Amino acid sequence: MIRQYELVEKIKSYDPDADEDMLNRAYVFAMKAHGAQKRASGDPYFSHPVEVAYKLTQYKLDTASIVTALLHDTVEDTEVTLDDIEASFGKEIRNLVDGVTKLSRLEGKSENLNQAENFRKLLIAMSEDLRVLLVKLADRLHNMETLKFIKSPEKRQRIARETVEIYAALAERIGMRNLKDELQDLAFAELYPEARESVIKRLNFLREQGAAELEKTVSVIRQKLAEAGLPAAQIYGREKKPFSIWKKMESKNMEFEQLSDICGLRIVVANIAECYQALGVIHAEWHTIPGRFKDYISTPKSNGYQSLHTAVLGPGQQRVEIQIRTQEMDEIAEYGLAAHWAYKQASHAIKDGKQFRWIRELLDILEKSSNPEEFLENTKLEMYHDQVFCFTPKGDILAFPRGATPVDFAYAVHSGVGDTCVGAKINGRIVPLRTKLKNGDQVDIITSKTQTPSPSWERFVVTGKAKSEVRKYVRTSQRNEYVNLGRAILAKTFKQEGEEFVESMVEPHLPTFNKKTVEDVLAEVGEGLISRQQVMEVVLGQKKPVQASGSGLLSSLSKPFRKKKESGTSAPMPIKGLIPGMAIHFAGCCHPIPGDRIVGIVTTGKGITIHTMDCETLENYSDAPERWIDVAWERDQSDATHVGRIHAHVSHEPAALATVTQVIAKEMGNISNFKIINRSIDFFEILIDIQVRDLKHLNNIIANLRAKEVVQSVERWQT
Repeated sequence: MIRQYELVEKIKSYDPDADEDMLNRAYVFAMKAHGAQKRASGDPYFSHPVEVAYKLTQYKLDTASIVTALLHDTVEDTEVTLDDIEASFGKEIRNLVDGVTKLSRLEGKSENLNQAENFRKLLIAMSEDLRVLLVKLADRLHNMETLKFIKSPEKRQRIARETVEIYAALAERIGMRNLKDELQDLAFAELYPEARESVIKRLNFLREQGAAELEKTVSVIRQKLAEAGLPAAQIYGREKKPFSIWKKMESKNMEFEQLSDICGLRIVVANIAECYQALGVIHAEWHTIPGRFKDYISTPKSNGYQSLHTAVLGPGQQRVEIQIRTQEMDEIAEYGLAAHWAYKQASHAIKDGKQFRWIRELLDILEKSSNPEEFLENTKLEMYHDQVFCFTPKGDILAFPRGATPVDFAYAVHSGVGDTCVGAKINGRIVPLRTKLKNGDQVDIITSKTQTPSPSWERFVVTGKAKSEVRKYVRTSQRNEYVNLGRAILAKTFKQEGEEFVESMVEPHLPTFNKKTVEDVLAEVGEGLISRQQVMEVVLGQKKPVQASGSGLLSSLSKPFRKKKESGTSAPMPIKGLIPGMAIHFAGCCHPIPGDRIVGIVTTGKGITIHTMDCETLENYSDAPERWIDVAWERDQSDATHVGRIHAHVSHEPAALATVTQVIAKEMGNISNFKIINRSIDFFEILIDIQVRDLKHLNNIIANLRAKEVVQSVERWQT
């Protein structure tokens, strides 16, 4: 464990003006507060906040951040209160500690809801002061380093998945690449240990094979740069991390050997002019690989990342990925937001999270979401993505996730623009709203005051902001319809009894229905959750309702009218947008599963057949648009399974097929059909039908199979 004087000396080494007295007091205060508490590893609990504080010193953070790290668990895990923190260390430290502290666990609430509530609180705190996020990331990193000491496998998996989905994504958003890589790799080791081991083995093999060739390439480039007047340029190799390789294999549908950027080179020069000079030397000497050049200096990423990326056929006709940047760009690429402290740029403006567009958009999503869990879902969409850069008509640059559409663009400009969007021009041409944006597109949104959001937009928009805006409109529209319907139902019912219905009659009985407004009651009547007879009995006093407290009375009032799932009945239909009463079939040519974009085709005598949008069979129906039905998956399909088919080439060697089946079983996939369609001396060619939850589940299985040496290729199969 880091000792008190060691921690203080480390901070004073980069910040001579650090408040030594406050640092010493915080160290002693936290040590006394945690007392004899132990961690799951058996170490004194106080070792954790000290390790978190020490991690922050590596980024040269200020005194307040280090003190917050020392105190960050005192309120949650000891008798210390926020008032005690303020009395001893001031209001600034109180606010920072409060931001890092989790919400108290809500009694009876789901794990997802607790996670969503805690993240909501963290977002609000970091929007006020980004140092909250830096402390939280260091806290999560140390927790992941000691994850193995937690006995429950389910808890370890949950923490690891949360780390990848939220905290690694946040680290990437603020440009802290080193921290992101560490978090992802630690989570990878817990979630997919065999896949990680396989990727590392193959990396080691490539490293041994290519070491001499890489050194030769470095030597040639160094000589060419020196001849061009850049003798001081630093050149060194860089290697993609195991998790990044596995994720790319999964998301890009690529084999290990197809990845060209597993190993590459980085060139660090003195200034921006030398960056472009070095690029010219490289391109003049070797053939470039089309489509691989990216200029992130003139167009930085949203997290501040700047660099030139290119790929060439270097010496020996080997593909070489090269990054070119200045020393400051290199440090910001590795340390992101934290690098500003090292460069003494950590003014109050840097601490204010609202200066960052993505934080403002997350706060906007928070405001529009109906519940914390929906907010968390939309937030994950907003944070974790590859970027596409597009231009407004005025030349401003906006960044989007891959797959974004003009509707996503419209909502990024302004909510009002999104709500009234009727069309779009990309590079001067009118295109459908479903069109996917590409790098460099100039987008011009066409609006109309009479337009309103279409519920169908939710099926193809990809940004969290667009999804939350569309869902909010749909919820509001549905509620208004239910309110009007409920009002009409009650007016008719009361009239039949010789009474006139007036909304004010319901107001005194709102506590009985456990509702805040009359409109809430009308909406539930319209939706069928409360019956007209029950309202009339309560309002007119014809029948005394059962007395109960809280939501129990609502339950007794509405229970007879709520839909129940009878035991033994089949699961609800997973598709929305169907024609009532028509049979449904899933196409055997493309095997659609949740996560795929789908379409329904009406077939005489058979009902509706569901295909994926990219199924080649759909070409047979291109002249019959009247047979096409716009459908989508229902959101909640957690218990349902669907068949996905994969096609693989596997080495013809002992235990190869066993390896394949073990990977599928370990990922909780159930093999429903296994067929060897071809075999040779060297390979099996096989088709496997696997019961999976959704597309992500199937892609995880495919990625883990690709990491195995015996698997030469594997892809999703369509006939």
